[in-house]
Amino acid sequence: MEPNASPALLIGAAGIAVVILGVFVSGLHVAATAWLLGVVYWTAMAIGALLMILIHHVFDAGWSVVLRRQYEHGLAAFKWLALLFLPLLVLSWIAPHDLIWPWMNMAHPIANGHTVGTDELYEKKAAFLNLHMLTLCSAIFFAVWIWLSARLRKASFTQDVDGDVRWTRKSRVTAAFGIPLTALALTFAAVYWIKSLEYHWFSTMFGVWYFANCMRGALSLGVLIMLWLYNRGDFKGILNSNHLHSIGQLMFAFTVFWGYVSFSQYFLIWNANVPEETFWYNLREHGDWWWVGMFIVFGTFLLPFLSLLSYKHKVTHRIIRRIALWILFVIFIDLSFNLMPALKDAHGEPQPFLSINLLWSVAAVAGVGGICVWAYLRSFATAAARLIPIRDPRIAECLTHHE
Repeated sequence: MEPNASPALLIGAAGIAVVILGVFVSGLHVAATAWLLGVVYWTAMAIGALLMILIHHVFDAGWSVVLRRQYEHGLAAFKWLALLFLPLLVLSWIAPHDLIWPWMNMAHPIANGHTVGTDELYEKKAAFLNLHMLTLCSAIFFAVWIWLSARLRKASFTQDVDGDVRWTRKSRVTAAFGIPLTALALTFAAVYWIKSLEYHWFSTMFGVWYFANCMRGALSLGVLIMLWLYNRGDFKGILNSNHLHSIGQLMFAFTVFWGYVSFSQYFLIWNANVPEETFWYNLREHGDWWWVGMFIVFGTFLLPFLSLLSYKHKVTHRIIRRIALWILFVIFIDLSFNLMPALKDAHGEPQPFLSINLLWSVAAVAGVGGICVWAYLRSFATAAARLIPIRDPRIAECLTHHE
């Protein structure tokens, strides 16, 4: 029985409607920033799925073949994510240029009575931070992700029909150049879309931080999809505890990696004590953002870390599902912590986390997510692809996967 995609589309439409309501309640600037959060959240999930497929092929992995097919369906979301990002670019061209990114308006006020146009630091970055470059680079980012996705999907789905091993070799070649292309695109996208909201701040680890969330998110979604298919009966006799243990190990590894990256970034900035870098964290020590930061330390790292240490937790459906949902939740909090304090009040302080702005952020994530899930379900229902890549040369190894 094919799943009904209509509820996901309705959720997406409802989320979009709430964000539009936010324009009238809190202003276009707040609603647009919340929409940016929704887009970067789900783009992270799609990038993580793309990287999982690329890594699968470059390592010639066997255990992940059945999971790979679900990620291939998820790649269908990229073209819709590009379309959902488009309003942010259009508004940047036709509305006040500092609607989202302050460096677009030369008259935008900054500290010490200066403006962006008179800021020496902006002058050094002006060739990179301008509307034309943002538009061009954003188009390139999505073009790279969509193109790689199309190559991988075509090779995998065609192999279902003819069983030719050359499609496996083609995917391996795609992975060889696709990994560095995807890595560069996601790094520049994270810097352009998120970090440049506070362009005075320096961090060489920001792209790696975003990459860690991409992988954690995709792995967690993979768990939820596999368990959903198992409960439907589709994956009965296909999914075994060893598959869950393997993906749980990766979830654990990227939890540790995220912790390493986030701590290293904070420690290096704290240790250097350079005002041009420390201000970013100082701003997030005001109001309830301090408690959000503490929650990230314990909720985003420590709780998943301790939970995923256990073999039993990795292979018990009920527990690993809860861990996956928790990780998806804390990624939202982590992205909010990095993005939403760019919204300042009249005194230049970040607007509170627990405010009506949170409603628009949640609605944006739900709206973009509904469209992405709808795209996945539409691809899932296509006749061009089977439930699993039955003619992949590694399928037998996958179905009998053991530790």
